[in-house]
Amino acid sequence: MNVSASVSETLRGTLTDLLDGLPPKQAALAVDRLIASYRGATPTDAPILRDRADVAAYAAYRMPATFEAVRSALEAFADAVPEWMPGSHVDVGGGTGAATWAVSATWEGERPVTVLDWAEPALALGREIAAAHPALVGARWQRARIGSALTLDPTDLVTVSYVLNELAAPDRAALVDAAASAAQAVVIVEPGTPDGYARVIEARDQLITAGFRVAAPCPHSAACPIVPGTDWCHFSARVSRSSLHRQVKGGSLPYEDEKFSYVAAARFPVSPAPARVVRRPQIRKGQVLLDLCETEERLSRTTVTKKHGELYRAARDADWGDPWPPVA
Repeated sequence: MNVSASVSETLRGTLTDLLDGLPPKQAALAVDRLIASYRGATPTDAPILRDRADVAAYAAYRMPATFEAVRSALEAFADAVPEWMPGSHVDVGGGTGAATWAVSATWEGERPVTVLDWAEPALALGREIAAAHPALVGARWQRARIGSALTLDPTDLVTVSYVLNELAAPDRAALVDAAASAAQAVVIVEPGTPDGYARVIEARDQLITAGFRVAAPCPHSAACPIVPGTDWCHFSARVSRSSLHRQVKGGSLPYEDEKFSYVAAARFPVSPAPARVVRRPQIRKGQVLLDLCETEERLSRTTVTKKHGELYRAARDADWGDPWPPVA
């Protein structure tokens, strides 16, 4: 079992144990209420997670999806900076710490880790969950107001996952500026919706203005070629569904797909992919259609046929979000 799979398995097992003693109906009702709060259009300046029951239910429901989305973004980032490894990590608005698990699944070893969040119950549970993972035992779980007053100590990597949607525009801008001032690398993940993509593009523009280079998913640091309002850039990560997922959402599939948008950028040189597959590949008889975002700051569709030999076989194996052509 590789490191990423091992970390994922440990996290899933720990989250399953969390629900022991919590009545399934209570857990499902808590998740329903919390989902409604998180999807609200009005940003909040108060913690949504109120107590341990809230946090346990929501962590068991959402942490696996957040972990897989952030891990996917970090994997693409790591491919663009193969010689780099973060020596320290700050997770802003990290709640129960899904992004810290994703970082440890991407880069082996221990490093100073700080998780900042304004919900004390989330931090307390995150600390408890982290006890199952040796690389996170020494992590600091610190209460902090996430917004315009936030200041960050210098660090190698800042992650901000599923946080910008909770903030008003001025606080979003202040948070991205704080991350850019403190970090050598910044990875931001938001829901894979038009609004989530818009927040990511806003943050991407700020990071570029601050001197960062985009490492992923974009193959360049120029303007996004998507015409605003016509489409949005997002990707998908497969998540194993727990019994709690099935209680809340119904259905029988053992998995669901988490849609997310992201940007990963750094102050140091990066080697982004020559192109990125931005839609699920269409496999037809004798050919594969790939929708690509390319270095030339454009979107294009390319057709790979059997006559392309090895490239055709690679195209049949290509997935949404992969670099193209595949890295040798």
